[in-house]
Amino acid sequence: MYPAPMACFLFKTEPDVYSFDDFLRDKETIWDGVTNPTAVKHLREMKPATKWIFYHTGDERTAVGTGTVVSVDASDPKVPLVKVKVGKRLKHPKNLAAIKAEPLFAGSPLLVIGRLSVVPLTQEQWDWFLA
Repeated sequence: MYPAPMACFLFKTEPDVYSFDDFLRDKETIWDGVTNPTAVKHLREMKPATKWIFYHTGDERTAVGTGTVVSVDASDPKVPLVKVKVGKRLKHPKNLAAIKAEPLFAGSPLLVIGRLSVVPLTQEQWDWFLA
């Protein structure tokens, strides 16, 4: 079982829908469009200052940047409104092949539940992304 509570997450997005460059331009946004019940549950549990990795899906499949949760309005149980602000571009983006090769991710929902758009990370996994 995965340890809880998680202080770090990874958010997946199609770069042609909303890219990290878009996020850098906007500086803040509402993270929406999440419909998977498990991903929605993760969003509802977030608190201000929760940190997360920005991951491009599709052909790219690469972690490219960071962000931080500003606020969470969980009053609507089906669609929590999570306001996020941009962090920084990763110095060393990590692609899916590198993630799969890293023992820290053995058993991680990131690899086990590939379609999950909001994925909990351990502090060690977060640190690995930033290395």
